[in-house]
Amino acid sequence: MEETQKRPVICLYTDGAASGNPGPGGFGVVLKCAGITKEISGGFAMTTNNRMELLAVIVGLEAIRWTNAEVQVWSDSTYVVKAINEGWLENWVKKDFKKVKNPDLWQRFLVLYRRHRVSFHWIKGHAGHPENERCDRLAVEAYHQKDLPQDEGYAVQDNLLNL
Repeated sequence: MEETQKRPVICLYTDGAASGNPGPGGFGVVLKCAGITKEISGGFAMTTNNRMELLAVIVGLEAIRWTNAEVQVWSDSTYVVKAINEGWLENWVKKDFKKVKNPDLWQRFLVLYRRHRVSFHWIKGHAGHPENERCDRLAVEAYHQKDLPQDEGYAVQDNLLNL
Protein backbone atom coordinates (compact mmCIF):
# COMPACT_ATOMS: atom_id res chain seq x y z
CA MET A 1 0.00 0.00 0.00
CA GLU A 2 2.90 2.31 0.76
CA GLU A 3 4.06 2.21 -2.86
CA THR A 4 0.69 3.42 -4.21
CA GLN A 5 0.69 6.34 -1.79
CA LYS A 6 3.83 7.68 -3.49
CA ARG A 7 2.27 7.63 -6.95
CA PRO A 8 1.02 10.89 -8.39
CA VAL A 9 -2.61 11.71 -9.10
CA ILE A 10 -3.74 11.02 -12.65
CA CYS A 11 -5.95 13.63 -14.30
CA LEU A 12 -8.15 12.13 -16.99
CA TYR A 13 -9.92 14.56 -19.32
CA THR A 14 -12.53 13.11 -21.67
CA ASP A 15 -15.02 14.04 -24.34
CA GLY A 16 -17.24 12.28 -26.82
CA ALA A 17 -19.01 13.50 -29.94
CA ALA A 18 -21.42 12.22 -32.56
CA SER A 19 -22.57 13.83 -35.76
CA GLY A 20 -26.28 13.19 -36.03
CA ASN A 21 -26.60 11.33 -32.73
CA PRO A 22 -26.83 8.59 -33.81
CA GLY A 23 -24.25 8.97 -36.48
CA PRO A 24 -20.49 8.82 -36.85
CA GLY A 25 -18.94 9.36 -33.44
CA GLY A 26 -15.63 9.69 -31.71
CA PHE A 27 -13.97 10.03 -28.34
CA GLY A 28 -10.97 11.96 -27.11
CA VAL A 29 -8.86 11.43 -24.01
CA VAL A 30 -6.08 13.45 -22.44
CA LEU A 31 -4.25 11.79 -19.55
CA LYS A 32 -1.89 13.88 -17.41
CA CYS A 33 0.38 12.50 -14.72
CA ALA A 34 3.62 13.79 -13.27
CA GLY A 35 4.29 16.13 -16.19
CA ILE A 36 3.56 13.52 -18.85
CA THR A 37 0.61 13.89 -21.23
CA LYS A 38 -0.90 11.10 -23.31
CA GLU A 39 -3.66 11.53 -25.89
CA ILE A 40 -5.96 8.77 -27.16
CA SER A 41 -8.83 8.90 -29.64
CA GLY A 42 -11.00 6.66 -31.76
CA GLY A 43 -14.21 6.64 -33.74
CA PHE A 44 -17.10 4.56 -35.02
CA ALA A 45 -19.29 4.66 -38.09
CA MET A 46 -22.60 4.68 -36.17
CA THR A 47 -22.96 5.40 -32.47
CA THR A 48 -24.27 8.00 -30.01
CA ASN A 49 -22.76 10.91 -28.14
CA ASN A 50 -23.43 9.28 -24.74
CA ARG A 51 -21.68 6.08 -25.79
CA MET A 52 -18.64 8.08 -26.87
CA GLU A 53 -18.62 10.13 -23.66
CA LEU A 54 -18.58 6.93 -21.59
CA LEU A 55 -16.14 5.13 -23.88
CA ALA A 56 -13.68 8.01 -23.48
CA VAL A 57 -13.63 7.41 -19.72
CA ILE A 58 -13.26 3.66 -20.22
CA VAL A 59 -10.37 3.99 -22.67
CA GLY A 60 -8.66 6.47 -20.37
CA LEU A 61 -8.98 4.14 -17.37
CA GLU A 62 -7.77 1.20 -19.48
CA ALA A 63 -4.59 3.14 -20.27
CA ILE A 64 -3.58 3.30 -16.59
CA ARG A 65 -0.88 0.73 -15.98
CA TRP A 66 -1.17 0.23 -12.22
CA THR A 67 -4.02 -0.56 -9.85
CA ASN A 68 -5.42 1.55 -7.03
CA ALA A 69 -4.49 4.77 -8.84
CA GLU A 70 -6.00 8.03 -7.68
CA VAL A 71 -7.78 9.28 -10.78
CA GLN A 72 -9.61 12.56 -11.22
CA VAL A 73 -11.93 12.39 -14.22
CA TRP A 74 -12.93 15.70 -15.80
CA SER A 75 -15.87 15.45 -18.21
CA ASP A 76 -18.48 17.72 -19.72
CA SER A 77 -20.93 14.79 -19.83
CA THR A 78 -23.72 15.16 -17.30
CA TYR A 79 -24.76 11.61 -18.30
CA VAL A 80 -21.47 10.12 -17.11
CA VAL A 81 -20.78 12.41 -14.15
CA LYS A 82 -24.29 12.21 -12.70
CA ALA A 83 -24.41 8.44 -13.19
CA ILE A 84 -21.54 8.18 -10.72
CA ASN A 85 -21.98 11.16 -8.43
CA GLU A 86 -25.77 10.88 -8.05
CA GLY A 87 -25.85 7.09 -7.60
CA TRP A 88 -27.59 6.18 -10.86
CA LEU A 89 -24.99 3.50 -11.59
CA GLU A 90 -25.51 1.86 -8.19
CA ASN A 91 -29.23 1.59 -8.95
CA TRP A 92 -28.56 0.18 -12.42
CA VAL A 93 -26.30 -2.47 -10.89
CA LYS A 94 -29.02 -3.42 -8.37
CA LYS A 95 -31.48 -3.79 -11.25
CA ASP A 96 -28.96 -5.88 -13.22
CA PHE A 97 -28.82 -3.19 -15.93
CA LYS A 98 -32.38 -3.86 -17.05
CA LYS A 99 -33.85 -1.00 -19.13
CA VAL A 100 -30.52 0.84 -19.05
CA LYS A 101 -28.91 2.30 -22.14
CA ASN A 102 -25.35 1.24 -22.88
CA PRO A 103 -25.19 -1.70 -20.43
CA ASP A 104 -22.19 -3.16 -22.29
CA LEU A 105 -20.15 -0.03 -21.64
CA TRP A 106 -21.33 0.46 -18.05
CA GLN A 107 -20.35 -3.12 -17.19
CA ARG A 108 -16.95 -2.63 -18.82
CA PHE A 109 -16.58 0.65 -16.92
CA LEU A 110 -17.40 -0.94 -13.54
CA VAL A 111 -14.47 -3.35 -13.73
CA LEU A 112 -12.08 -0.44 -14.26
CA TYR A 113 -13.80 1.87 -11.78
CA ARG A 114 -13.44 -0.70 -9.01
CA ARG A 115 -9.73 -1.11 -9.79
CA HIS A 116 -8.92 2.51 -8.87
CA ARG A 117 -9.91 5.40 -6.61
CA VAL A 118 -11.83 7.55 -9.07
CA SER A 119 -13.54 10.90 -8.55
CA PHE A 120 -15.67 12.60 -11.19
CA HIS A 121 -15.83 16.32 -11.88
CA TRP A 122 -18.13 18.06 -14.33
CA ILE A 123 -16.74 20.90 -16.43
CA LYS A 124 -18.67 23.04 -18.85
CA GLY A 125 -17.97 22.04 -22.44
CA HIS A 126 -16.88 24.52 -25.10
CA ALA A 127 -15.98 27.02 -22.41
CA GLY A 128 -12.29 27.37 -23.14
CA HIS A 129 -10.94 24.68 -20.79
CA PRO A 130 -7.73 23.65 -22.64
CA GLU A 131 -7.88 19.91 -22.00
CA ASN A 132 -11.62 19.69 -22.66
CA GLU A 133 -11.20 21.61 -25.90
CA ARG A 134 -8.37 19.27 -26.93
CA CYS A 135 -10.52 16.20 -26.15
CA ASP A 136 -13.32 17.67 -28.26
CA ARG A 137 -10.96 18.20 -31.21
CA LEU A 138 -9.65 14.64 -30.87
CA ALA A 139 -13.21 13.24 -30.81
CA VAL A 140 -14.33 15.21 -33.85
CA GLU A 141 -11.17 14.37 -35.80
CA ALA A 142 -11.70 10.69 -34.95
CA TYR A 143 -15.19 10.50 -36.40
CA HIS A 144 -14.09 12.23 -39.59
CA GLN A 145 -11.70 9.38 -40.39
CA LYS A 146 -12.48 7.07 -43.31
CA ASP A 147 -13.49 3.42 -42.91
CA LEU A 148 -14.56 3.69 -39.28
CA PRO A 149 -15.37 0.40 -37.53
CA GLN A 150 -18.84 -0.48 -36.33
CA ASP A 151 -19.74 0.11 -32.70
CA GLU A 152 -20.95 -3.43 -32.04
CA GLY A 153 -22.50 -2.47 -28.70
CA TYR A 154 -24.57 0.24 -30.34
CA ALA A 155 -25.64 -2.12 -33.14
CA VAL A 156 -26.85 -4.71 -30.61
CA GLN A 157 -28.62 -2.10 -28.48
CA ASP A 158 -30.24 -0.49 -31.53
CA ASN A 159 -31.53 -3.87 -32.72
CA LEU A 160 -32.96 -4.66 -29.27
CA LEU A 161 -34.73 -1.32 -29.09
CA ASN A 162 -36.33 -1.91 -32.50
CA LEU A 163 -37.82 -5.33 -31.66
